Amino acid sequence: MHGTVELLLELGLLVGALGLLGAFAGKAGVSAIPLYLIAGLAFGHGGIYEMHAITGFLDVGAEVGVVLLLFTLGLEYTPRELLGTMKTSWLGAVVDLVLNAAPGVACALILGWGPIAAVVFGGVTYVSSSGIIAKVLSDLGWLGNRETPTVLALLVAEDMIMALYLPILTTLLAGLAFTQAAWGLGIALLAVAGAFVVASRCGHLLSRFLASPNDEILLLKVMGIVLVIAGLAEQVHVSAAVGAFIVGMALSGEVSRQAEETLEPLKNLFAAIFFVNFGLETDPTALPPVLPIAIALAVVTIATKFATGWWAAGRSGSAFTGKLRAGLVLLPRGEFSIVIAGLGVAAGLDPQLGSVAAAYVLIMAAIGPLTPRLAGPIVAKRRKKARARRLAESAA
Repeated sequence: MHGTVELLLELGLLVGALGLLGAFAGKAGVSAIPLYLIAGLAFGHGGIYEMHAITGFLDVGAEVGVVLLLFTLGLEYTPRELLGTMKTSWLGAVVDLVLNAAPGVACALILGWGPIAAVVFGGVTYVSSSGIIAKVLSDLGWLGNRETPTVLALLVAEDMIMALYLPILTTLLAGLAFTQAAWGLGIALLAVAGAFVVASRCGHLLSRFLASPNDEILLLKVMGIVLVIAGLAEQVHVSAAVGAFIVGMALSGEVSRQAEETLEPLKNLFAAIFFVNFGLETDPTALPPVLPIAIALAVVTIATKFATGWWAAGRSGSAFTGKLRAGLVLLPRGEFSIVIAGLGVAAGLDPQLGSVAAAYVLIMAAIGPLTPRLAGPIVAKRRKKARARRLAESAA
């Protein structure tokens, strides 16, 4: 009984604290992700108060959070849309991958973490936060802008690359022999390809099976199929997140919209738990020593990701304002970066990797929603200078 009381008290205090932090973030117009990470640091080992009773629940909740994050992201796309996007934006995807994975790979190798850690950290610095970027685009009213399809195409391409990257990473982290790794990777890629084909050909059947006028029944059916597919994906060395993403992608029509609305509260709860759990597993006393590394890495990747957005928007015909907005909005890193770093930490790679990743994501998730707001003042200042120049030329 005492254990149950302690569990309920700790869980209630934690969830209540997250609610207050989320409300503060909403009023401040920033992402709540950095605040959730800080909450995890505060209540974990080395923090102001260490929670013990809910660690098992948080471990499971964090896994569910990742699955729901990727499932709801998959609901935004169809297999046909993803294939069409990849055909038209493959060059931008390659530029994005090379420019933004390279700093993470170089950082890991320079610090002596080894080649596998370099593969992990390359993923951490490469992938932008779709969740934060989608919110920024909506909040700033940029969804109808000319450069926005280019931004979304890059995000979709990153999601597709993640669908191939995560099985490869999972196989490498499993520490299998070369032959076993090759077989495991082959099975993983075949599983992803097979699931993609099934999603594109039989998605309507799945949608028909899950359809229900009752939200409770729909919730139970969707959660059941998503968790089962996620578990099966893990069995063949494919990330559970990828399995969930493919299930989301398979749904279409009214069922897709209804599932997104019904699961939104659950997704928000377990996603918050996921970010908190990552913070709990990071010793806050380990952050100050790695802060210079994280800041340097942030400066470099701000430049590379901005260059990616600027180049891609310019290639699609956007002018200065569109290129500036595309470059600034792509900066934040968040959920995927934490997922990747969490896999590396769980596999027993260098302990510094988790600390650097936590500090890096804190920085990038914090500044990511703020930097796009600089686009307006920069454009206004540029126009003012241009007008002053024209007036000076006409006076002369």
